[in-house]
Amino acid sequence: MLLLLLGIIVLHVTVLVLLFVSTIVSQWLVSGDHTADLWQNCTTNTASSFHCVGSSSNEWLQSVQAMMILSVIFSVL
Repeated sequence: MLLLLLGIIVLHVTVLVLLFVSTIVSQWLVSGDHTADLWQNCTTNTASSFHCVGSSSNEWLQSVQAMMILSVIFSVL
């Protein structure tokens, strides 16, 4: 029984770490000179300068952002 409880605790801590990392990480999709994530889309110019645009133009993406923030808040509680 103690082993089962320990396994459940380890699983929950792992899920919390993955949730925090997936919400915070800044590069989900990388292709050449373009990177995209939950919060912004960035393009690298030839002069090594970044041009970033907020990625919250779609309604479904705004709902994903809201659900990620709510899941982090409720997991902390």
